[in-house]
Amino acid sequence: MTPRQLAELVAAHAPALALFARTWCAAPDDAVQEAFCKLAALRTPPADPAAWLFRTTRNAAIDLGRAERRRRRREEAAARPDGWFAEAEIDGLDAAEAVAALESLPTDQREVIVARLWGGLTLVQAADAAGCSVSTAFRRYEAGIAALRSRLGVRDTV
Repeated sequence: MTPRQLAELVAAHAPALALFARTWCAAPDDAVQEAFCKLAALRTPPADPAAWLFRTTRNAAIDLGRAERRRRRREEAAARPDGWFAEAEIDGLDAAEAVAALESLPTDQREVIVARLWGGLTLVQAADAAGCSVSTAFRRYEAGIAALRSRLGVRDTV
């Protein structure tokens, strides 16, 4: 397909394809762009490019809609205290209070703590993820844990 033919198809069908894609997703232009990119990449153009574009746009829009719904569910789950903890209360520690305490930490401390405790990373891996030295990651981790203990009223058991 020549660039001119592709441009003619864009001019003739892009607005209708975007309207068509709105049925399935909130980002119809992305679905339309994906369809045109796939069309441009084909070695042999389809017999009926308009029908092919509508079918490809529909499939892309459905995929985008699914991805949007999955992302929304993950974000909603992460916003709930039970998204962080498997149980609402563990040994007298309230999950909602613990999440609030964790969110009150500075970002640099919180990222190392989450990487270590929830991500299961070693201190070396957590430092690499945070873009700092291992000693800095250790200081952030220790300071964050101390702040969490203080805020939650947890005494050191060692």
